[in-house]
Amino acid sequence: MGQVTSLFVHKVIAQADDSLDKHAFLEAVGVDPEAPVDPKVMVKDTDYYRFFADLARADPKGLELPLRTGASMRCEEYGAFGLAWKSAPTLRGSCERASRYARVLTSVATYQVSEAEEGVYMHLNRDGDRSQLGLRLSNEATIASIAAISQEISTTTFQAKAIYFKHGAPGSTSAHERHFGCPVHFNTKMDALLISHETMQASNQVGDPAIVKFFESHLDEELSKLDNDATLERLVRTQIAQSLSEGIPAVSDIASRFNMSARTLQRRLSERGYSFQNLIDEARRELAKQLLRETRFPLAQIAFLTGFSEQSAFNRAFKRWAGQTPRSFRLKA
Repeated sequence: MGQVTSLFVHKVIAQADDSLDKHAFLEAVGVDPEAPVDPKVMVKDTDYYRFFADLARADPKGLELPLRTGASMRCEEYGAFGLAWKSAPTLRGSCERASRYARVLTSVATYQVSEAEEGVYMHLNRDGDRSQLGLRLSNEATIASIAAISQEISTTTFQAKAIYFKHGAPGSTSAHERHFGCPVHFNTKMDALLISHETMQASNQVGDPAIVKFFESHLDEELSKLDNDATLERLVRTQIAQSLSEGIPAVSDIASRFNMSARTLQRRLSERGYSFQNLIDEARRELAKQLLRETRFPLAQIAFLTGFSEQSAFNRAFKRWAGQTPRSFRLKA
């Protein structure tokens, strides 16, 4: 049985017509109307789809409900997923990170980026019977939310070239084409947005000044320590730390920043008594300690910033590094 974050339940209900008994709809899906919104609280995917369908049938403008819901999404509401999205350097990087962090929001949907001559496709992959109204609405809301948060973080005006859905078209597609501002195709082989190469490569806006400030100060501190005997390994460690929020960097990626091959970088590190894997471990350990000491970021976000896709893996690694849990280290710092 799949699960979906209750955040989506709250976002959908917020966009529903005020004439409806919203408390009753929330209780029907097992969400406490009086409790604060917590993305970590999950609901069964089948319950969510039924809730979405029932609400759309009751809403006077039910077919537009997923579009309104998607348009209302903001990065900050997605927790670690939103942090991953907005802290990438480009929209392409944001989309690629989504494939890694989607599971913190749902166990029933994944994302995939594919290159084509006409542009880049951002795919939503979700199994299920497209004859179910709730599943169709959920897919439309997800695609609309990708467009919304892309517009939020991109330095250029975000405009998809085309939208694709596997399910059949509603009675009228004018609301969809008006919302997305581009052709919307139904009964296709994919659920996806087609985005131009130029838009995907555009720089993202500064999503979180606190994170950017932290990394800038971290880099400045590392650079101030440099001396002629230890320049390379410290620079490599700093570059690794800067890349960890996108996952563990490949040695070839780091080597390219120094205009050398991966083999040359590994050889030069070896001559100094280091290995690339050692520097990855050092960068993760020191960055984790610094984030725990100097910020109040939740542990799930620190796990993401140090290259872990799950907090549990981060907790195990940190205990191995420091002999105590991240929470205990922060309390003592």
